[in-house]
Amino acid sequence: MLRGAGSEFLLACDMRFASRENAVLGQPEVGIGAPPGAGAIQHLTRLLGRGRALEAVLTSSDFDADLAERYGWVNRAVPDAELDEFVAGIAARMSGFPRDALISAKSAINAISLPSPAEVRADAALFQQLVRGEGVQRRTAELFKQGFQTRGATELALGDALGDLKAVD
Repeated sequence: MLRGAGSEFLLACDMRFASRENAVLGQPEVGIGAPPGAGAIQHLTRLLGRGRALEAVLTSSDFDADLAERYGWVNRAVPDAELDEFVAGIAARMSGFPRDALISAKSAINAISLPSPAEVRADAALFQQLVRGEGVQRRTAELFKQGFQTRGATELALGDALGDLKAVD
């Protein structure tokens, strides 16, 4: 499960692959009361497009690997038993190519597609401002009462749990 900061770490990677059977991705921050603050808005908008980024961020829903692949959140959803070999194969293939060509191509793609550090810092500042608010504190406390960040129903279906928090505000 890669939600919140875990998803944002994944989004900062050059390529993203997910286990078809095990991956769950999400950005739960809005459901708690603040926007994502570590690059998710910037990366998801560029990767998914405006409408799908709005869906992912504003609904705080969980996304399985197949939907994440269809939307562009991950490059590919691969059967879990094949995932390590698949990723190793990509790395091995690229390792045989000329280094200067890899660096030049990646630099050009990054210049077009990545957010600036200032854009990510602006998102982080807004997140830090809002996450300190009373509403976020109440919603987070309620989630912890329900088992947030412990193995169990709330954590496994966090997207659903967030949808049920409407009355906490």
